[in-house]
Amino acid sequence: MTTQTKIEDTAEAWDSGRLGNDEQFVRRASAEAEAELDDALGLQAISIRLPKDLIEQFKLLAKIHGMGYQPLMREALKRFAAAEVKVILTQLANEGRTLPLEASKNKVDVELSPGPRQAA
Repeated sequence: MTTQTKIEDTAEAWDSGRLGNDEQFVRRASAEAEAELDDALGLQAISIRLPKDLIEQFKLLAKIHGMGYQPLMREALKRFAAAEVKVILTQLANEGRTLPLEASKNKVDVELSPGPRQAA
């Protein structure tokens, strides 16, 4: 008779992979459960074609950072979009213009007061 060692259910056990890494306990979630999870996290599945070398670079970076490459891509896109919006809004503010923005289902007009003019 073999005895099994029980691994204590702790966050550290999950993070280290002592729990959750055995494929015999893995199964795909139902479509309904996936949809609920996506809704709860505000995620939407898309299809995109990317150069293979770009994907490999993200996989390498993700491994270095100890995370999956798709969450890393999401974070990179999120950071890029936020930075780009700031650049555009700053340019508009410096020009004294407004930008109509769509926020969810509500249309929002962002009015920007002109900031100090920068010497070119």
